[in-house]
Amino acid sequence: MTQNRKTYSAKKGEVERAWHVVDVDGKTLGRAATQIAQLLRGKHKPTFTPHVDMGDFVIVINAHKVRLTGKKLTDKLYRDHSLFPGGLKTKTAEQMLAKHPEELVKRAVWGMLPKGPLGRKLYRKLKVYAAAEHPHEAQQPQAFQV
Repeated sequence: MTQNRKTYSAKKGEVERAWHVVDVDGKTLGRAATQIAQLLRGKHKPTFTPHVDMGDFVIVINAHKVRLTGKKLTDKLYRDHSLFPGGLKTKTAEQMLAKHPEELVKRAVWGMLPKGPLGRKLYRKLKVYAAAEHPHEAQQPQAFQV
């Protein structure tokens, strides 16, 4: 009996993509972000190949209802710099959640994706919405439990 000892490596054209809807209402931000990043990366598929974009599209809804544990709402800081002297802007997680809840989820997921061209390609497949409605009904997304 012969054994097949060849490693399978997926090709770009062989990947089948699906659409998933993730409702983060009442979910912890970090735990939800790890599972979203795994869906974007394609690690849930048996044919996962690290250097190929294997992932699915992910729609995140109810981003304004995401939960942060401990004192993160007041102590966690998000910093942006304009690249000009004195151009550092700092916001707390509470301010981000009030004004831009989508950005809060996007930054958490971005931190868990690989950096470089592949990570940027994966990041573009993430769609985040603060409310429960989204404009992607035509893609017939499947609900995903986080």
